[in-house]
Amino acid sequence: MANSLDRLFQILIDQGGSDLHLTEGYPPKLRVHGGVRAIENEPVLDTETINDYLSGICDPDSYEIFLKDGDLDFAYEMNEQSRFRCNYLKQQFGLGAVFRLIPTKIATLEELGIPPVVKRFAEIRSGLVLVTGPTGSGKSTTLAAIIDYINENYNKHIITVEEPIEFVHNNKQCVITQREVPTNCASFADGLRASLREDAEIVLVGEMRDLETIALALTSAETGMLVFGTLHTNNAVKTIDRVIDVFPSDQQSQVRTMLSVSIKGVLAQLLMKRSDKEGRIAVNEIMFSTPAVSAIIREGKTQKLNDVITQGAEQGMQFMDESIWALLQKGIVSPQEAYLKAIDKSRFKNFLPAEDAGLANSSGA
Repeated sequence: MANSLDRLFQILIDQGGSDLHLTEGYPPKLRVHGGVRAIENEPVLDTETINDYLSGICDPDSYEIFLKDGDLDFAYEMNEQSRFRCNYLKQQFGLGAVFRLIPTKIATLEELGIPPVVKRFAEIRSGLVLVTGPTGSGKSTTLAAIIDYINENYNKHIITVEEPIEFVHNNKQCVITQREVPTNCASFADGLRASLREDAEIVLVGEMRDLETIALALTSAETGMLVFGTLHTNNAVKTIDRVIDVFPSDQQSQVRTMLSVSIKGVLAQLLMKRSDKEGRIAVNEIMFSTPAVSAIIREGKTQKLNDVITQGAEQGMQFMDESIWALLQKGIVSPQEAYLKAIDKSRFKNFLPAEDAGLANSSGA
């Protein structure tokens, strides 16, 4: 039955979509340019059909684990051009799944529209660099582009710890070792801990989701490795706060000191719907470590980071709202989209059309 699901994957590709959603009791749906819509003329998924779809591309033992536990993550390669990140789940009406299309060709930072200054992260010898943003904001794609840039320009050993492996990196100038959780290592923390004994200069941690992984990332950064990690936060301030808040209150002072030394940068990313043409565009906040940034983190006054970032343009920094403002001024995004994605919404409120005044009032801005 794998070919049956491949047919839906091909529809996703042909329609320029990013995700395929299967939910028992509903027809298959696609996410295209940020919106979700049903595939035309596709019937409602019954129990037998969705079970055949999901079991058809999955290892039988893994599928049994899914039916027992209710969740499963893995990657599936339809052909040389099409690879998918697969998430299986149980939901109130039965089975479900979400498939994210992963390009087999890794886009460059230039192709993604990421500011060239981000290449400076590749030059860092040790420390912690966090790439952040909500689910579906392109964090993995941007991280893959950074790793590929390093792979083309430096001679290093890079280890990635992912769940599942998304972008497959071929060795260029670097040696790249990709490990999948839980197939190749039990957890992100275990993979990160093992990397300390594996002669790696750079480690990419697919998700820093718990205290143990974050603590190990800080320790690894302190011991001379360059650690790239991801968090589901929207900007630099929230990123720093999230890292510190994971720890018990009696450890947070020590963690602030450690983080003030080890953090080398934050690259926050959002995807915005374009108004000038179909598609979405990445918008970034960029923070590099400076003595001022380190002092603010150490003192626990993270709200002051916004001022440092705003004033740090000459050092390559950029504030999220400034990036959104630039897109709005160029007519690339609409006032409504800018307002929804902005941190300080009052700055964008006056640009909303009259008919959208309710949007601002209901949000309390």
